[in-house]
Amino acid sequence: MNLTEIQDLIKFVSKSGVSEVEIEQKDFKIVIKAENKSKKEEHTVYVQAPQQIAAPVAAPTPVTSAPETPKAPVASEDSKYITIKSPMIGTFYRATSPDKPALANVGDSIEKGKVVCIIEAMKLFNDIEAEISGKIVKVLVDDASPVEYDQPLFLVDPA
Repeated sequence: MNLTEIQDLIKFVSKSGVSEVEIEQKDFKIVIKAENKSKKEEHTVYVQAPQQIAAPVAAPTPVTSAPETPKAPVASEDSKYITIKSPMIGTFYRATSPDKPALANVGDSIEKGKVVCIIEAMKLFNDIEAEISGKIVKVLVDDASPVEYDQPLFLVDPA
C-alpha cells in the first residue's frame, strides 16, 4: 500500500462516518481512527511495519596492560548492552497518547515483539517493537524529540 492509497483511505473514512478501519496484510498493519473533536475531525493512523531494527553492540574485548583513559570504563560498561535503534526518521513518543503511561520505562522487562515506543513519520504512527528480550537500562531519547534513522533509542540488558 503506497502513500496515495493511504491518503485516499483516510479521506474515505472521514466522508463515510466510520469511526475506525483496520487493514492487515502480510507485510504491514494499518489502523485509521476518526475522532470528532469540537466540529473538527482528527485522524490517527497507526502503521506497524514487519521489520524493526535492533542491532547488537560488539562484545567487549580483553584489555591488555596498557593504561586506560577515564572514558574506557564507561564504554566497556555500556558495551554489554544491546541498543534498540530507530528504523526511520520521525518524532519519538514514549506513549500512545499524552494521557497514557510510557510503553517502556527504565527497569522494565521486555519481550521480543513488545512495543517499546512510537515514531511518527508523515502523520503515520509506527509501533517500534523490541527485537530482543531483556531489561531496559536507559532511555536515550526525550519524549516528542526528532530522531534520525539508526539513532539509538534504548539500551537493553539481555541478561
